[in-house]
Amino acid sequence: MSAIPHQAIYADRRARLAAQLGAGGIAIIPTAPERQRNRDSEYLFRFDSYFYYLTGFTEPRAWLVITAEGHSTLFCQPKDLEREIWDGYRLGPQAAPSALGVDEAYSVHELGERLPRLLENRQQLWYPFATHVGLETQVDGWLQKVRARARFGASCPDTQRDLCVLLDEMRLFKDAHEIDVMKRAAQISAQAHVRAMQRSAAMIRAGQQVREYHLDAELLHEFRQHGSQYPAYGSIVAAGANACVLHYRADIAPVHAGELVLIDAGCELDGYASDITRTFPADGRFSGPQRALYDLVLAAQEAAIAATRPGMRFVDPHDATVRVLAQGMLDLGLLKKDDVGHLDDVIEQRHYFRHYMHRTGHWLGLDVHDVGSYVEPGAAQTVERRDPLSGELIKDRPSRILRPGMALTIEPGLYISPAADVPKEFWNIGIRIEDDAIVTESGCELITRGVPVDGDEIEALMRG
Repeated sequence: MSAIPHQAIYADRRARLAAQLGAGGIAIIPTAPERQRNRDSEYLFRFDSYFYYLTGFTEPRAWLVITAEGHSTLFCQPKDLEREIWDGYRLGPQAAPSALGVDEAYSVHELGERLPRLLENRQQLWYPFATHVGLETQVDGWLQKVRARARFGASCPDTQRDLCVLLDEMRLFKDAHEIDVMKRAAQISAQAHVRAMQRSAAMIRAGQQVREYHLDAELLHEFRQHGSQYPAYGSIVAAGANACVLHYRADIAPVHAGELVLIDAGCELDGYASDITRTFPADGRFSGPQRALYDLVLAAQEAAIAATRPGMRFVDPHDATVRVLAQGMLDLGLLKKDDVGHLDDVIEQRHYFRHYMHRTGHWLGLDVHDVGSYVEPGAAQTVERRDPLSGELIKDRPSRILRPGMALTIEPGLYISPAADVPKEFWNIGIRIEDDAIVTESGCELITRGVPVDGDEIEALMRG
């Protein structure tokens, strides 16, 4: 069995984690469970992101144990030629050390026997809190077995700590390998968006009926055609008024000439997610009101991109977006000055929330909404305020400072539902523009611009 690619990268991550476990520390990391879809059918298995980050191992029913001294033990499925006929190849414990770079490996059937012995005489036990149903109960059972050996001199860990705290901080900063994979995933996803745009216009020009699922099919084809294992999340393909539903899913609704289509879709490649949203005219040509709103959202994204650079805080792109969108809402009559006041009033009282109700981005990586604190570590000061819409008391802590290697999305939007005080030409228009960004030494690199965002370029693309 040959070693997995980039074995040294995973070994380095395990070593860096071990160095943070403290004297006598030990960490337990399970992969994800297999999940039944219905009766005899299971969902396609997807490994746990923490486990994969430390091993690169994609088989189910596996566990990793790491000690503060840097010793790593893998528990995995044993070789079973009969089951492999049905379920596929298994690496097995004998081949795992050389293939994965771990120090030793055992059958997962030995987990209950061996793990209590590994926990003996350890001071701190680390495992991911609130991520695996039943894990805490399993830990309790193993610790009971350790305590049962107290008469033989065995001591039990007296501290349990959340391993997510350490791993989230590690995963927040992407290394060169991760960035390379994310760029390839972004390229595939961008090509998929281009394909869906062009297909929409071509079918309408040909007089064919277009439905949302036709465009979803184009996305899936492009993802798999270029080696992506699966979508990073459920694709949103929303035609017309459906685009005002933030978490809409591709369905059977018809796609008509003259309306906009919002597609929020990205592939997962080798564990890493991409996340792109584009909004385009179904037949390839924006109407005047559509273009006015589209250009406003694009201007808001440009302001957010300019604020995505080292030394800025995570909240700064959102604040820049809100300022541009709020002014645009006033200029276009989406908000009436007589009702909401001037720009600062709109922002302070969150009147913009009516048409823009989500944040401008999130971390991106092994999970599409990736891990990592949005609060600057060590920042103790808080500012209390009362939300003007909900009345909820909110404690604001200093937002995370952006640093090179962080990956995040930049995704402003506008969603205009029918209302008597909103110009009718804007009703049922939903627009979002989303790109994936890597923070660099001098600013940020947008890795998803293989699909255009400029309105003129979108129209030109769809004419092709």
